[in-house]
Amino acid sequence: MRRRAARTPRRHLTLAIGSAVAVCLSAGLVAVAPQSGPARRRPAAPPPRVVEVVERSIQALQEDMRAGRATSRDITAAYLARIGAYDKQGPSLNAMIAVNPRALDEAEALDRERLERGPRGPLHGIPVVIKDNYETADLPTTGGTVALAGFSTGRDAFQVKRLRDAGAVILGKTNLHELAAGIITISSLGGQTRNPYDLARTPGGSSGGTAAAVAASFAAGGMASDTCGSIRIPAANNNLFGLRGTLGLSSRTGIIPLSHTQDIGGPLARTVADLAVLLDATVGEDPSDATTAASRRRLPARFADSLDDRALKGTRIGVLRNHFGTAPEDDEVSGIVRRALDQLKAQGAEIVEVTIPGLDEVVGASSLINLEFKADLMQYLAQFPHAPVKSLQEILDRGAFHAALQATFKLRNAAVADPEEIRKVQGRRALAASLVSAALEEHRVEALAYPTLRRRPVVVDEPQRGSNCQLSASTGFPAMAMPAGFTADGVPIGFELLGPAWSDTRLIALAHAYEQAARPRRPSPTTPALVNGQAPRPVAFTAAAEGAPATAIVARFEFDPVSGRLSFDLPTGTLSASIHRSTPGPDGPVLHRLLDPAAAASRGAIVLPPYQRPWLLEGALRVLLRTAQGAATLRLAPLAR
Repeated sequence: MRRRAARTPRRHLTLAIGSAVAVCLSAGLVAVAPQSGPARRRPAAPPPRVVEVVERSIQALQEDMRAGRATSRDITAAYLARIGAYDKQGPSLNAMIAVNPRALDEAEALDRERLERGPRGPLHGIPVVIKDNYETADLPTTGGTVALAGFSTGRDAFQVKRLRDAGAVILGKTNLHELAAGIITISSLGGQTRNPYDLARTPGGSSGGTAAAVAASFAAGGMASDTCGSIRIPAANNNLFGLRGTLGLSSRTGIIPLSHTQDIGGPLARTVADLAVLLDATVGEDPSDATTAASRRRLPARFADSLDDRALKGTRIGVLRNHFGTAPEDDEVSGIVRRALDQLKAQGAEIVEVTIPGLDEVVGASSLINLEFKADLMQYLAQFPHAPVKSLQEILDRGAFHAALQATFKLRNAAVADPEEIRKVQGRRALAASLVSAALEEHRVEALAYPTLRRRPVVVDEPQRGSNCQLSASTGFPAMAMPAGFTADGVPIGFELLGPAWSDTRLIALAHAYEQAARPRRPSPTTPALVNGQAPRPVAFTAAAEGAPATAIVARFEFDPVSGRLSFDLPTGTLSASIHRSTPGPDGPVLHRLLDPAAAASRGAIVLPPYQRPWLLEGALRVLLRTAQGAATLRLAPLAR
């Protein structure tokens, strides 16, 4: 007999699944790859069970499958339903370029395998998303450019194959900054991806689609790539964890190149434990990528075994003052990161200030992206006679790119890879690595800490300033990006720990200890749990005045959890009404005024910004209302009816 799903508290908005693939088809997301032979009709599968996937860890999902509370098909359908509800509808995150139309079939096959032979490991049946510069045999690989629309290599990237071998379900491909050539995630094929914590802002890049998808619980985790910050910046901007590993930790085979001396691939995840599971499945030596030979005998048996709640105790961490901004615009981020470093200190780490003279000048002139991109892309495309374009010049000639990339592509197409200039840059990289190594030894620190971005994520269409991406990329040293906290208006901020070459395992341990103490992860406020497979509908509720003398005063409200729209109908004769956040002492200042003194209407609506929506759902907002009879306080609690 099928076990009835446990009732989820109303406060958390129970997630149920409808026809997920149909939703994604109607949203234009499903990419249909050519099939060989006549289609075979599959017997109708029973409807998926109600399962909760929002913020669920890989371990928790595995336990659900082991205990029979869910199947991989149930979990896959749940994620597909969230994509259908929130990617092109509702907040319209626009994180996905394509959804795998065979995802449910693949999940069912893995369910059968589990029953017959047992699970392959911790990723068996777990849905993940893949950045669309990784090759996938069954889905197009476009790099986000219309120049490669529909292009398929017919093979899996090394790391994608490792994921499949581990039993992961490839749920779909994610948007990226076109050809990975930027850090705000806009592309001619995929458009602009938005930050699920503040829809007006970018998710970072170039792996912004993967980051937004993971942050919004579209999948259990996802694959990204990092040439100069493309794992770490999206991790910071989306309250996630991401490791740019030591160069050689993981294979680049099957990833569209941006700069072969700086490229590396790796996962993004909501927890360090999930990150470790994804790393265990994807790192290791690849005969087709010579850099990975250096990983031989340097990898742990399992990154997951390195997780240690007490790893920070007795550790010395250097605060790299070079990478903290000095402009007034940098103060906000610096303060948030400093408070995160206090958490490290509270767990037994010793925090010391470190300045490395000359580092900024050396690192600032150590990138080879401009000199390598054109040739690397041409060499990659030459492998495929059927590729629709063969060079960056051809992409420019056709105008097959987003206007935001025009200056970047023209600059890189005009660059001449002068051997002497390349030699000078490589010398600066060696010097940067030497300076960092010397500082680590001199100050006896295991890692250097600094903000991932010195400034908050920018509003869409603005250039992002303040990146600290190049230090790890130039030295080849690993850097772990972690959530530091949030700005006052709910924008995520991140920081990094950079260690010496092959200290990846130690950085994972330190990040886990920080995570367990600080608990910095918050769910995205714009993508709440589904109800019966759909985005939750507006909730109507009333609020009565608290205490004498105005106990008869009642106002009516309606709240839409997806849009944040709060409609109100206030009592006739209301003179003023304003929303405040409840505090331990007197209520906070006015957040919103509900009435215009010059207008007679007592009805209207406001939109709560994303960071204020959890306050409403937690009952932490009040309306201070004044009538001719006196003042009254109304507590807003839409889910406490």
